[in-house]
Amino acid sequence: MVTTPLATQKRLSTQTEAIAKNITAIRSLDWDRDRFDIEFGLQNGTTYNSYLIQADRVALVDSSHEKFRRLYLDLLQGLIDPKEIDYLIVSHTEPDHSGLVKDILQLNPQITVVATKVALQFLNNFVHQPFERIQVKSGDRLDLGQGHNLEFVSAPNLHWPDTMLTYDPATEILFTCDVFGMHYCSDAVFDTDLGKIEPDYQFYYDCLMGPNSRSVLAAMKRMDNLGTISTVANGHGPLLRYNVAELLHRYRHWSESQSKAEKTVVVFYVADYGYGDRLSQAIAKGITKTGVGVDMVDLSTADPQEIQELVGHASGVVLGMPPLQASGDLSTNFGAVLAAMQPKQVFGLYESYGGDDEPIDPLRTKFLDLGLREAFTVIKVKDTPSESTYQLCDESGTDLGQNLIQAAKIKQLKSLDSDLEKAIGRISGGLYIITAQKGEVKGAMLASWVSQASFSPPGFTVAVAKDRAIESLMQVGDRFVLNILEEGNYQSLMKHFLKRFPPGADRFAGVKTQTAANGSPILTDALAYLECEVASRMECSDHWIVYSQVTNGRVAKAEGLTAVHHRKVGNYY
Repeated sequence: MVTTPLATQKRLSTQTEAIAKNITAIRSLDWDRDRFDIEFGLQNGTTYNSYLIQADRVALVDSSHEKFRRLYLDLLQGLIDPKEIDYLIVSHTEPDHSGLVKDILQLNPQITVVATKVALQFLNNFVHQPFERIQVKSGDRLDLGQGHNLEFVSAPNLHWPDTMLTYDPATEILFTCDVFGMHYCSDAVFDTDLGKIEPDYQFYYDCLMGPNSRSVLAAMKRMDNLGTISTVANGHGPLLRYNVAELLHRYRHWSESQSKAEKTVVVFYVADYGYGDRLSQAIAKGITKTGVGVDMVDLSTADPQEIQELVGHASGVVLGMPPLQASGDLSTNFGAVLAAMQPKQVFGLYESYGGDDEPIDPLRTKFLDLGLREAFTVIKVKDTPSESTYQLCDESGTDLGQNLIQAAKIKQLKSLDSDLEKAIGRISGGLYIITAQKGEVKGAMLASWVSQASFSPPGFTVAVAKDRAIESLMQVGDRFVLNILEEGNYQSLMKHFLKRFPPGADRFAGVKTQTAANGSPILTDALAYLECEVASRMECSDHWIVYSQVTNGRVAKAEGLTAVHHRKVGNYY
């Protein structure tokens, strides 16, 4: 193993490891990256993994982020003369995996790029130079010699339309780029400690793959036709070798659960235009929190017939604005969406911030005139999307999902046995308000399902509904404040935080607060507060049980008593 650090404000290093005969992993370690595409936070940095296969012919699988240009290219040239590389396999064209494609082409203009049809189209748009190419699809092969007869598997929408997987039967390695990855940076090349990585593995799935659950299942069905998979050489985080079966099973289980949703929403975006792909991911993540299924579709590559079928069966449609001067397939597909929309469907619209967006207001008027219901206020993006923008998108998606399932949820609650309802309702709790802040994003939630769970270190659990906005601020490693309300002095705070806030609204407007040492708001009128850090989470059917350790606390009124919440029925808070 070779590790080469770069002394910068943000810690960057590279690492190589022989992972099989003729195959070397080249890992770019981004230790301090605390955001990825803005829309979700990182607690443990990330890595960008690429792979060098040196058989009779040589292939490089993916490259790295442009921030690693000097480190990566120096390391690559230390392993091999770039002119000896025959093929550059591009699994996916997002900049974190293809940021150095142009540099590699400059070092070796004769290299042949191997990618899907869509990936080659995207590469043309940012390489701006001719290059040798091979277009591949599922079942196609590339023989490097010595048994390395690579087989390609199309995996569109995981999480871009251009994605493919590559299987090497000689080593039983599946190269997957974003799929089966995680944002977790460590010197450990492999998944030797499942307990450490599984929260990040699931969070990554929830953010990027969950909204594409049907595409995940389609790709895994194609994977079933491959040989044994002993190692998953992913694009982010440690490679999977010791827990392959378990972690692949989790993807299948999570995706099957998502795909069984009774209601679905189609989220349309344009992958290589503006910020449409990132904004759409945030909206889709919010929708999936509610248990509503999502189909994500890139307007620039989709089939018009598929669009009509998806929209025809969907309960709602979210549409990102394409470029005003759209032509060809993109223009045709945009028209197909409009033609397939039906009265009584819900809709949401968002700008892509690509510099030439289709005007959003006339389209909104058209949808309303057709009798469609608007699920959330149009999202207008006037500047480069910030954390607050992505929070707005996430919460808008959640609002849409809750709108669709509200009637079914009420029916389900009423179906409980009345005696059982009353018995469960006798479980009482205190009254608390959880407050959190991560970067620009703030959140708050009234809670009563709180219970001490440990003495040393002091800790407690709180149940958080999966569709609560604050849930995304309560991942493992996140910090927050538990504000304890006082008996006889909680009504105003309770009333305020029981309000239904529109997406992106400031929950703390008009409320007196102070800032805790961990950066979260403290409610000045609370009886006491505890500063906390999330240590672990357990998934239940409709809630997360979040166990947190207490790092600091203070009582404002020694003689005060904690407010108690008595319920009459157990099918509501």
